[in-house]
Amino acid sequence: MIKNQNPQQNIRLRTPKRDELEMYGKVIQLMGVNNIKIMCEDGKERNCRIPGKMFKHIWIKQNDVVIVKLWDFQPSKADVVWRYLGFQTSQLERRGELNKLYEHTHDMIDTSKDKNH
Repeated sequence: MIKNQNPQQNIRLRTPKRDELEMYGKVIQLMGVNNIKIMCEDGKERNCRIPGKMFKHIWIKQNDVVIVKLWDFQPSKADVVWRYLGFQTSQLERRGELNKLYEHTHDMIDTSKDKNH
């Protein structure tokens, strides 16, 4: 590894596959074993489930940013397919990819993290 290189500078992040009905969402409420309520970037609240391959492997908390995949036969529900960690969320904020989501969740983007010391 090269010294003095910022490891978070060129992070490859998974983004939603729009043609497969995926979009960003933010966890609003944990509703039980594997059900959660998520505010999606299209402004709708959806009841989502955590699929078996993620259940008990990835812990999802309130206010986490996730990718959800809508059910094609019932678009009011979705599955969680990805959860972002804190530094990944701030990277998405810097790229401007969460602006549409934050319009509906009324969150503010913290620009103080962008400044280098």
